[in-house]
Amino acid sequence: MAKQITVKLDPPIKAEFVKSASRTSECPKISVPEFAFIGRSNVGKSSLINCLANNSGLAKISGRPGKTQLINHFTMDAGLWSLVDLPGYGYAKVSKVQREIFSKMISHYLKNRKNLVNVFVLIDGRLEPQKKDIDFIRNLGEWRIPFSLVFTKLDKLSSSAFGKNQAAFKRKMLQEWENIPPMYLTSAETALGRVELIESIRKLTIELSPLLLEEINNSEISLG
Repeated sequence: MAKQITVKLDPPIKAEFVKSASRTSECPKISVPEFAFIGRSNVGKSSLINCLANNSGLAKISGRPGKTQLINHFTMDAGLWSLVDLPGYGYAKVSKVQREIFSKMISHYLKNRKNLVNVFVLIDGRLEPQKKDIDFIRNLGEWRIPFSLVFTKLDKLSSSAFGKNQAAFKRKMLQEWENIPPMYLTSAETALGRVELIESIRKLTIELSPLLLEEINNSEISLG
């Protein structure tokens, strides 16, 4: 059985649901750093978000993968930063038209959300490199969007088995990338990686908040 990790965050995380949006223009107009979470269907995204927030009911978990179909916004640490739960890019059993709608909604958000500072791409640690993950990561590179990789479900396999999958993923990325992005090892079941992930987000928030606010204000002035 996987061992529960009991390291606590200081200060404790505070998380609240804000709203769901079907397009970027409906997203909350805020100037704090925003961090988006995305992954293939059934990667355990909602479970990980609930683990990070220490709230099992924050992000809705469905027995049917791919139920996230909107841009879901959460305010974190009393409004210091924002977490966004994006629909998956593997998609559940939906029509071709729906898949196209989801794809356009996600790409428009990623390319146009001014306060988005990093995308956490969730990767199922049980699997060898998957084409859909590699293709999505390639898109982020082409769009010049900063991202990190978050390997999930590490309680479901041995360290040696995951090590082989992670090494294969690194080899696959180095075929196209000069450098490997930051990687986080997680388990929603045991809270593995929770503290490290939250602390890295908090660190970026402190570093980027003043610069981001100035950039957004300057952009609004130029548009005005």
